[in-house]
Amino acid sequence: MTANGPVGFVRAKRLRRRPLLLSVGAIVFLALLAGAFVAGGRYGSAGPLGKFTLARWKQDLATQQAMIDKTRATVGDQVAALATRVGRMQAQLTRLDALGRHLTEVAKLDRGEFDFDQPPAVGGPRTEAAGEGPVVPSLVEMLDTVEAAIDDRGRQLTALQNLIMTRELAQQIVPGGRPVESGYISSLYGQRTDPFDGDNAFHSGLDFAGTPGTRVLAVADGIVSHAGVDGGYGRIIEITHGNGYVTRYAHNAKLLVAPGQTVKRGEPIALMGSTGRSTGTHLHFEVLRDGRSVDPLSFVRR
Repeated sequence: MTANGPVGFVRAKRLRRRPLLLSVGAIVFLALLAGAFVAGGRYGSAGPLGKFTLARWKQDLATQQAMIDKTRATVGDQVAALATRVGRMQAQLTRLDALGRHLTEVAKLDRGEFDFDQPPAVGGPRTEAAGEGPVVPSLVEMLDTVEAAIDDRGRQLTALQNLIMTRELAQQIVPGGRPVESGYISSLYGQRTDPFDGDNAFHSGLDFAGTPGTRVLAVADGIVSHAGVDGGYGRIIEITHGNGYVTRYAHNAKLLVAPGQTVKRGEPIALMGSTGRSTGTHLHFEVLRDGRSVDPLSFVRR
C-alpha cells in the first residue's frame, strides 16, 4: 500500500491505461481516414463527374440518337407509302366519278337524282351510348376499308356500264323509225288486191310513196348482207342487224352501200325509185325476224 491508500493505486492504474487508449484511437482514426481517402478516390473516378460515367452517358446518347434516326426513317417510309396509297385512291375516285357522270348521261338520269359532282347525302339519329367517345380506327385499317369500298364501287359501276351499253346496243340493232327521209305509207302489210292482176295477194311489207331520189335510210345498225338486183324487188338492199332481225329495202333507183359494209341507224343507203315490179316511185320495206316476215308498222312507230 502506498501512502495514499487504495485511491492512489486506482489513479495510477488509470494513468497507465490512457496512453494505450490514445494509441488505439489514433490507429482507428488513421484507418478511417485511409478508407475515406480510398473511397473518395474511387468515387471521384467512377462518380457522376468521372470520365467513366461521362463516356457511358455519351454512349447512351449515341444509342438513343441512332434509335431516333431509325424511327424517323421508318415513319418517313410509312408516310411515303400512305401518300402513295392516297394518290392511287384519289386517281381511282377521279375515274369512278368520270364513269359515273358518263353513265348518268347515257342512262339519261336526272343530275339532281344521281350527281357524281357532289358527295352523297348521309344522316341518321345519334346512337352513341352515354359516356362512350368516338372510336378512332387504325389509319391503315381505315385506308384498307376505303380502298376496298372503292374497288367494289368500281366493279359495280363497270358492270352497270356494261349493262347499259348492252341495252343500248340491243336497242340500236332493233329496227325502228321511218325508212325514208320523206313520203307517206301507200300500202300496208297483209292481204291486199294485187295492183297488177287484181288478185287477192299477201303483201309482206310496207310501201312508202315519194319523189324520185328521196333518200332511203337504215332503220337500225347492221351489216349489208345483200345489195343488187333481185327480180320483182328491183334494186334491193338487205341489212342483217343481229338477234334474228333483217330488213329489206326494194325498188330503189340507186344503191349507196355495198355488201359487207357496216351501217348506222339513220344512214342513207339508197335513193328511192321504181325498179322491179313497181307501178311508181316508192320504197318497199320489209322486216324479218328469224327468217319470217313481220308487220313493219310496229317498228316504224318506235
